[in-house]
Amino acid sequence: MATNKVDYARRARIHLSKADPILARIIAGVGALGIQPRRERFQALARAIIFQQLAGAAANAIYGRFVALFPGVEFPSPEQVLAKTVPQLRAVGLSEKKALYIRDLAAHIRDGKLNFHLFHRMTDEEIIEHLVMVKGIGRWTAEMFLMFNLGRPDVMPADDLGVQNAIRRHYKMRQRPNRKRLLKHAERWRPYRTAAAWYLWRSLDIVLPDGGTKPRAKKIAKRKKR
Repeated sequence: MATNKVDYARRARIHLSKADPILARIIAGVGALGIQPRRERFQALARAIIFQQLAGAAANAIYGRFVALFPGVEFPSPEQVLAKTVPQLRAVGLSEKKALYIRDLAAHIRDGKLNFHLFHRMTDEEIIEHLVMVKGIGRWTAEMFLMFNLGRPDVMPADDLGVQNAIRRHYKMRQRPNRKRLLKHAERWRPYRTAAAWYLWRSLDIVLPDGGTKPRAKKIAKRKKR
């Protein structure tokens, strides 16, 4: 369930607007930062695995059938998931790989290899290193978890095509920036690169990676020619 918007929203908007005139124009068109940290942990990561490489409608249907395997709870615990066999998980539409991935995630949590209660003591990179140990969770998924579930303010998903395309368009680049070039470009946005990425997504009306619906952005004014 979503909570209030992140506490750094106003500071990020002021900082980014001062640091980058192009991003300032985007921010003026989009409006207030709308990131709402989600409290889910196991549920968020399991959902991310289920949704990988699937269209929204198909993914939602499989996700619904998966949750229905566990009547009486809003979402199953890791132990409840591990009590199901791979064939039982596959029966709701999961591929064999995804069924194994979700069980691996559940086992990591059950065995204490992935302990969400320790994350507040860890850096972003340390958390990413822990998350990618789980089969089926890559760096992008870990970065989305940091941004939308942990509320970390300075995450830059440099491999995200939406962010790359937005930067290419707004900063008049001939081609999408690679990871190295994008990270260098984003240095000006520290310590609020999460907010910068969100504004870039919204500037192209991209469906947000947190699974929530998005308001439609206002029309962003074009830069005046000098």
